[in-house]
Amino acid sequence: MTTAVPGAAKPAPGGGMTVAVLALAGIMVALMQTLVIPLVPQLPALLHASPSDTSWAITATLLAGAVATPVFGRLGDMYGKRRILLICLCLLVAGSVVCAVSGSLIPMIVGRTLQGAAAGVIPLGISIMRDELPADRLGSAMGLMSSSLGVGSALGLPGAAVLAEIADWHALFWVSAGFGAVVAVVVLIVVPESRVRTGGRFDVAGAAGLSAGLVCLLLAISKGGDWGWTSPTTSGLFAAAAVILLVWGWWELRSPRPLVDLRISARRRVLLTNVASVMLGFAMFAMSLVLPQLLALPTATGYGLGQSLLVIGLCLAPGGLVMMAMSPLSARLSAGWGPKVSLMAGAVVIAAGYGLGTVLMGGVWQIVVFGCVVSAGVGITYSAMPALIMSSVPRSETGAANGLNALMRSIGTSTSSAVVSVVLADMVVRFGAGTVTSFDGFRAALLIGGGAALVSFLIAVFIPGRRGAYGGDVPPGEAGAARKDEIKDRS
Repeated sequence: MTTAVPGAAKPAPGGGMTVAVLALAGIMVALMQTLVIPLVPQLPALLHASPSDTSWAITATLLAGAVATPVFGRLGDMYGKRRILLICLCLLVAGSVVCAVSGSLIPMIVGRTLQGAAAGVIPLGISIMRDELPADRLGSAMGLMSSSLGVGSALGLPGAAVLAEIADWHALFWVSAGFGAVVAVVVLIVVPESRVRTGGRFDVAGAAGLSAGLVCLLLAISKGGDWGWTSPTTSGLFAAAAVILLVWGWWELRSPRPLVDLRISARRRVLLTNVASVMLGFAMFAMSLVLPQLLALPTATGYGLGQSLLVIGLCLAPGGLVMMAMSPLSARLSAGWGPKVSLMAGAVVIAAGYGLGTVLMGGVWQIVVFGCVVSAGVGITYSAMPALIMSSVPRSETGAANGLNALMRSIGTSTSSAVVSVVLADMVVRFGAGTVTSFDGFRAALLIGGGAALVSFLIAVFIPGRRGAYGGDVPPGEAGAARKDEIKDRS
């Protein structure tokens, strides 16, 4: 039963500061995704470990974020979204400090795991916005929060590269710890606690089952290329994931307070949005894998652009800014035509950007142009997805529902990393004493990314809906249920 917390702060008029602070928190969390990229070539020497072992500094962050996002979403619904968001930021600060004082592999992995667990900030921030903002400002605010993921990742790379060049590598983590602490304090002062709570007991068994299943699945996807896709380890992890997730689904359907309400998640509108999110996550991440490698390859290859890590970061930064600029446009499009149309339009823009990329690969400015086009599409779709989700679930389920949607995007990015990496590694040409990805390999990867965007468009076509609450569509068969949920939430 949904309850209102009497002592919770009332929403500030307009909520402008709330939106700005939550977006800043989202950018801070997204920075963690690219923070160690400038260090990747040096990590084996810095941590006294092999390259395959040091790759866990990235894999651990991915796994922790995927597991923590739906769990923290449910905890936010139950115990207060701001409270759990602050816990996420505290984990980020703690993880940054652990990394800052580490000099070996194990502490680094522990710290990066804690940093990854902060990924729940973005879906929690979107849920807070639904609870606190007036309807006329909700669409643009959600778009800004969603785009913070791309903005933080794009701006983090050049910033981290500069800092890594002028200071000791530990400074990266001390700076992130300091900024994280400042953001946490500002959130505590500015952001009101949500007045909507579900109460009840936390589904510990459901959280454990989902965590185990996701770890097996994402570990097999992210490390299958290193271990071999048909190796006993990879096959065993895929099989374990299938069994664990099936048992988890059986448990969730019978639990009175499930971690994820699968009956709501199975609604056609929610289900298709989440499936489209997987493909959009795939499409978004393909660009992140292709562009840095193409920019970094030596010019002697005939198609590489021979740029430094700093220049590569600066080339990617405009895409993050474009993504943010698309947020208000997506909100207006959703308000006028519904978020389903926004999702479809954004998917088409992404596909067009990848198509453009197959012919614009000959210069730095060309890379920037088609990267910005793809980023524009990502900004539109990432703003539309939470609008679709929240117009389909009761207010008391927004934290868990947004967390699950963010998880779907994570699965998409992990799959993209595996698939595109295989393409780039297999389609090679001889260069000097070794091999490098061929021009056709880069083009094939771009076509795969564009194809994923087109698949998401086709899925979105079948999302049912009509104009309704929250500036979006409400499925005709669910309008009555949604209205009952809203009445119950307000009581």
